[in-house]
Amino acid sequence: MVENRYDDADFFEKYSQMDRSVKGLDGAGEWQTLQTMLPDFSGKEVLDLGCGFGWHCIYAAEHGAKSVVGVDISEKMLEQARAKTEFDNIHYVKSSIEAAEFNDNQFDSVISSLALHYVESFEQITKKVRRMLKPGGKFVFSVEHPVFTAEGSGDWIYDARHEIDHFPVDHYFFEGKRTPHFLGEEVVKYHKTLTTYLNGLLQNGFRIDSLAEPIPPENMMEIPGMKDELRRPMMLIIAATNEK
Repeated sequence: MVENRYDDADFFEKYSQMDRSVKGLDGAGEWQTLQTMLPDFSGKEVLDLGCGFGWHCIYAAEHGAKSVVGVDISEKMLEQARAKTEFDNIHYVKSSIEAAEFNDNQFDSVISSLALHYVESFEQITKKVRRMLKPGGKFVFSVEHPVFTAEGSGDWIYDARHEIDHFPVDHYFFEGKRTPHFLGEEVVKYHKTLTTYLNGLLQNGFRIDSLAEPIPPENMMEIPGMKDELRRPMMLIIAATNEK
């Protein structure tokens, strides 16, 4: 069964207080990098897998998308997305990413922000995305970096003074379920190697256009803990083209 912690009232309340929830894209440390990797949305049909509060759907509509579909498993997320959305051409669908089904060759672009590490099989999603994309369509997604997900805790190792000593990387080649604590709760995620992400695309008809390991922008460096994000990669962003 696909886990959905975001409809738990306490967990959702804590998530709603995060900078990326309150400030939207400007509160996301990876946004300035991701923005440069997004395709031109003008006149395009766009799908957002794991759309959350709908920030990326709204961005696509603001930049000329013909239509946008946002998919998320959380009704609480979708309630927030609908409340924030003023565009008639954005449609939200309640579904897990794994169960979401659309027509072949329906979309010009598929985007996904920090959602695919909740999905067990990247290859399954890649095949689905390729089928739904038009020839030459773009697939741009961000995930938690394999270095970040490998050991499983998602936390630093601290010294005797409870100051950061290092970040653990272990069991890298053992893919699968991890249960880190996020916002004080145990959450199920799935570790995948960099090879799995890259070959999952290359072996299923995609051309990789660009890859980034984003670091926080200068204007966010004064936020507590943000400078520590320079010590290890937390996120991975990949942009690819459907070559069918």
